[in-house]
Amino acid sequence: MTFSVADDLQSAMTQWAAWLRDERRVSRHTLASYQYDLADLLQFLNAYRGKSVALAALANLTLTDFRAWLAQGAHDDKQAASRARAVAGVRNFFRWLDRTGQLHNAAIDLLKTPKTARRLPRPVSEDGAQDILALAKNATEENWVGLRDEALFTLLYGAGLRISEALALRHADLTTQDRLTVTGKGNKQRSVPLLPIVRESLDRYLKACPYPAEGFLFVGARGEVLNPGVAQRHLRCLRRLLNLPDTVTPHALRHSFATHLLASGADLRSLQELLGHSSLSTTQLYTKVESEQLAQTYRAAHPRAKV
Repeated sequence: MTFSVADDLQSAMTQWAAWLRDERRVSRHTLASYQYDLADLLQFLNAYRGKSVALAALANLTLTDFRAWLAQGAHDDKQAASRARAVAGVRNFFRWLDRTGQLHNAAIDLLKTPKTARRLPRPVSEDGAQDILALAKNATEENWVGLRDEALFTLLYGAGLRISEALALRHADLTTQDRLTVTGKGNKQRSVPLLPIVRESLDRYLKACPYPAEGFLFVGARGEVLNPGVAQRHLRCLRRLLNLPDTVTPHALRHSFATHLLASGADLRSLQELLGHSSLSTTQLYTKVESEQLAQTYRAAHPRAKV
């Protein structure tokens, strides 16, 4: 992606990226996405205005300018979800500029985010989740690596962690035998209870791991923090062996944790705390999953549904 910006804007972009990384502690994926979306706007403005973009020019952008940028994205067949994410990234940059006293643009807050259909979580069945955990420790040649994968996937399913949260864990976060301190989105910490079966799986892995019990909890073959791509690749191998659908990912184990708890009678507020959701509306998506599964069971089992 090529675009031309003045030195003052380039400096502001660098400072913003450093703020996101060092103060907001956003993930590398979020940072890269936000930078890409801002670059997309600036590339559009280069072509739209026919000249390099300076910081002062951003203050004068109108609602029509922003709408023209989104319209160009739609013309280029960008999905509504991608355009909605782009608005979020660009809006974050403009709000940071406002807070740091560099410029103010009221139009960006008037820009409506493209509507997207919220996709329902796709959990793994209870049997599927149990099969994954049972097979994980035997799926690799190195025994401790298999125990690591078993412990990681047991933690995702048994405690509802995001893969990024699990891989960011350090030995010091295992505060007690039955609880775990988790740092989630926005650097927010929560205390998560550990079921005995989860703790036992972690203990087996830690006992077998050849690296010192310090630093990151889940490590790779050379002792460095485990790369999420390695965990995702190992789960892909497991789902192929078990003939499970492509929707079975590490994050699907978190979805399964939530869906299965809800089906067993857990209340939404408690589930919200366990998952680390900032909004209850996000947690409520799992009620729709449960309702849809109930409807599928009804349609499959009720005699009158087959008429």
